[in-house]
Amino acid sequence: MPGSREPSDAKERQVCKLRELADTLVTAGFVSLDEQANALGLSRSTTWTILKANHKNYGLSAVLIKRMLAKPDLNARVRAKLIEYVRERAAGRYGHNGTQLRRFIQLLAGMTSADAHALEFVKVDVSPRTRRSAGRH
Repeated sequence: MPGSREPSDAKERQVCKLRELADTLVTAGFVSLDEQANALGLSRSTTWTILKANHKNYGLSAVLIKRMLAKPDLNARVRAKLIEYVRERAAGRYGHNGTQLRRFIQLLAGMTSADAHALEFVKVDVSPRTRRSAGRH
C-alpha cells in the first residue's frame, strides 16, 4: 500500500495483508463474494471469513493456502499476494511462535503444487527461546 505507514503490531500487519488480498481480488475483477470464492477455490463462508479478517488469530492455515495455490486458474496477482503472505508468515512477521511457524512451514513443504518452488522460505531461528521449569506443566 503506497503511502501507508507500516503497522507496528504483528496481528495488525497480518490483518493488513489479508485486506491487501481482498483489494487484489477486487482489482483483478472479482467483486462479488461468489466471484471471490470461485477465484480462490473456497466456499463462500470461508472466503467471507478470510476477507473480513474474522479468522482466528492464527491467520490463513497451510491447508487453505495449499487449496488456493493448487487452483490452476488462480489469478496471477492473487497468487503473488498469497505467496507474499506465506513468505512473511514463515519469516515470523505475524507473531506466531516457533512451534506454529515450524508446523506451518512443514505443512507447506509437503506441497505438490507447481507453486512449491516459489515459496523459498526465509531461514528463521524458530527454536524455543526458553525452557519450562521442571515444576511447570
